[in-house]
Amino acid sequence: MNIRLMIQTDIEKINNAFAAQGWERREIVLQNYFLEQTNGERFVFIAEETNEVLGYVTLLPQAKEGPFRAAELPEIADFNVFEKYQRQGVGHQLLAAAEEKAKIFSSVVTLGVGLHPGYGAAQRLYIKSGYLPDGSGIWFENQNLAMGTPCRNNDDLVLYLSKELY
Repeated sequence: MNIRLMIQTDIEKINNAFAAQGWERREIVLQNYFLEQTNGERFVFIAEETNEVLGYVTLLPQAKEGPFRAAELPEIADFNVFEKYQRQGVGHQLLAAAEEKAKIFSSVVTLGVGLHPGYGAAQRLYIKSGYLPDGSGIWFENQNLAMGTPCRNNDDLVLYLSKELY
């Protein structure tokens, strides 16, 4: 397996992998990621083997939302390992690549993880990798939720975590 930065031809490969597992194609999002990488605003790490994309993760040099935005800490965002490659170490290697790059910007890296069951594997990976909740509680649609505030358990309901990089 090889971990490298995204190239433009990866966009179609990633979209095909999403479609193969019944997910929506994300061509515009991926094109924006590639443009942001070109401009130094985001890094997109690709795991590939025999010219096939196994997954990807992005790293923002500075968090754009959530509790770490004001602290200007790097944030890992949009992390996907395609289902047929999960539980094979792909996620660990992608996470390690993003963390190594984050060291350029800070001694701490951050991320937000969804709370519905679809994020279960990611939740376990982050905890096993040393990430800890930041203590700000749960966030919904980029707002910190006060106790008793109604919300929806979707991709916008997240818990923020951080890890010290050594």
